Amino acid sequence: MAQKAPGDADDSWKGFLRRHWTMLAFWVVGAVLAAIGGVLVFLWFVGDAQSTGMVPASLALWTMGHCVTFMLNLIFWELVYVGIPIGVASVAGWLWWKRIPDEERRKYRFFSGGSRSTSGGGGFFSLVVFIAFCFEVNADGKWNVPVSTWTLNYVVYSWLTALAWILVVIGIPLALGGIWWLSRRMKS
Repeated sequence: MAQKAPGDADDSWKGFLRRHWTMLAFWVVGAVLAAIGGVLVFLWFVGDAQSTGMVPASLALWTMGHCVTFMLNLIFWELVYVGIPIGVASVAGWLWWKRIPDEERRKYRFFSGGSRSTSGGGGFFSLVVFIAFCFEVNADGKWNVPVSTWTLNYVVYSWLTALAWILVVIGIPLALGGIWWLSRRMKS
């Protein structure tokens, strides 16, 4: 087995942890508190949404209007109570990182391995399809109809209609752009 040269990634991590263990402990405690805070805000909001009448207590009576209103309000309160403190802590962490001398920071090559993302994305496209589905439900006049009354066929055909509209809206400009690109390519 080959020996590691001084300055390898493992050595830089060990050196970083040895020099800045108090800051690491601070960030671990902060992450745990943020996770606990996120769960507590969620539980508070669920109880509050039911008691104020924002949403019905029975899921069988929820409509798309209730779902969207619930999600948007939940996102807002999570950002207010958890997101803003995380943002402030992130700025403080960045300022702390910038106070470390340049020569010491250069020793820590934590992000030299490139992207570690294993997902192929798709989250944005799913959001766009959901928004189109909401428009389709509204156009069908079922926005304030309890979801429990919907049939499976209605849900499937509404999702497919929403997907078809997205493909038309995206596909037509892509097709025109492809034709334009091919015509320019043929001329040269």
